[in-house]
Amino acid sequence: MSNLSLRLPDSIHRHLKRAAEVDGISINQFISLAVAEKLSALQTYDIIAERAKGASREGFLQAMAMIPKGPVAEGDEPR
Repeated sequence: MSNLSLRLPDSIHRHLKRAAEVDGISINQFISLAVAEKLSALQTYDIIAERAKGASREGFLQAMAMIPKGPVAEGDEPR
Protein backbone atom coordinates (compact mmCIF):
# COMPACT_ATOMS: atom_id res chain seq x y z
CA MET A 1 0.00 0.00 0.00
CA SER A 2 1.29 3.49 -0.84
CA ASN A 3 0.80 6.85 0.83
CA LEU A 4 -0.09 9.97 -1.10
CA SER A 5 -0.14 13.53 0.15
CA LEU A 6 -2.95 15.43 -1.52
CA ARG A 7 -3.80 19.12 -1.29
CA LEU A 8 -7.42 20.04 -1.95
CA PRO A 9 -9.24 23.35 -1.84
CA ASP A 10 -11.35 23.63 1.31
CA SER A 11 -14.60 23.61 -0.66
CA ILE A 12 -13.74 20.36 -2.44
CA HIS A 13 -12.65 18.80 0.85
CA ARG A 14 -15.99 19.73 2.44
CA HIS A 15 -17.93 18.16 -0.46
CA LEU A 16 -15.67 15.10 -0.38
CA LYS A 17 -16.17 14.65 3.36
CA ARG A 18 -19.93 14.97 2.98
CA ALA A 19 -20.05 12.47 0.08
CA ALA A 20 -17.95 9.94 1.99
CA GLU A 21 -20.19 10.30 5.04
CA VAL A 22 -23.31 9.74 2.91
CA ASP A 23 -21.72 6.56 1.51
CA GLY A 24 -20.69 5.50 5.01
CA ILE A 25 -17.00 5.21 4.11
CA SER A 26 -13.78 7.06 4.90
CA ILE A 27 -12.46 9.86 2.73
CA ASN A 28 -9.49 7.63 1.92
CA GLN A 29 -11.76 4.83 0.74
CA PHE A 30 -13.90 7.27 -1.24
CA ILE A 31 -10.83 8.65 -3.06
CA SER A 32 -9.51 5.12 -3.71
CA LEU A 33 -12.84 4.10 -5.24
CA ALA A 34 -13.02 7.28 -7.32
CA VAL A 35 -9.52 6.70 -8.72
CA ALA A 36 -10.32 3.04 -9.44
CA GLU A 37 -13.51 4.09 -11.24
CA LYS A 38 -11.64 6.63 -13.37
CA LEU A 39 -8.90 4.12 -14.25
CA SER A 40 -11.55 1.57 -15.22
CA ALA A 41 -13.23 4.11 -17.50
CA LEU A 42 -9.92 4.94 -19.18
CA GLN A 43 -9.12 1.26 -19.70
CA THR A 44 -12.59 0.65 -21.13
CA TYR A 45 -12.10 3.55 -23.56
CA ASP A 46 -8.74 2.09 -24.64
CA ILE A 47 -10.28 -1.35 -25.21
CA ILE A 48 -13.14 0.09 -27.28
CA ALA A 49 -10.75 2.28 -29.29
CA GLU A 50 -8.54 -0.73 -30.03
CA ARG A 51 -11.51 -2.85 -31.13
CA ALA A 52 -12.82 0.01 -33.28
CA LYS A 53 -9.62 -0.07 -35.35
CA GLY A 54 -10.79 -3.35 -36.89
CA ALA A 55 -14.33 -2.11 -37.56
CA SER A 56 -15.80 -1.32 -40.94
CA ARG A 57 -18.97 0.31 -42.19
CA GLU A 58 -19.84 -2.88 -44.08
CA GLY A 59 -19.52 -4.97 -40.93
CA PHE A 60 -21.68 -2.51 -39.02
CA LEU A 61 -24.38 -2.58 -41.71
CA GLN A 62 -24.31 -6.40 -41.79
CA ALA A 63 -24.76 -6.55 -38.02
CA MET A 64 -27.60 -4.03 -38.14
CA ALA A 65 -29.30 -6.03 -40.90
CA MET A 66 -29.51 -9.02 -38.52
CA ILE A 67 -31.68 -7.09 -36.06
CA PRO A 68 -35.32 -8.10 -36.49
CA LYS A 69 -37.68 -5.37 -37.64
CA GLY A 70 -40.34 -4.34 -35.21
CA PRO A 71 -42.25 -1.37 -33.89
CA VAL A 72 -40.24 1.67 -32.87
CA ALA A 73 -40.20 2.12 -29.10
CA GLU A 74 -41.81 5.28 -27.79
CA GLY A 75 -39.19 8.03 -27.62
CA ASP A 76 -37.02 6.44 -30.33
CA GLU A 77 -39.02 7.83 -33.25
CA PRO A 78 -36.97 9.52 -36.00
CA ARG A 79 -37.02 13.31 -35.93
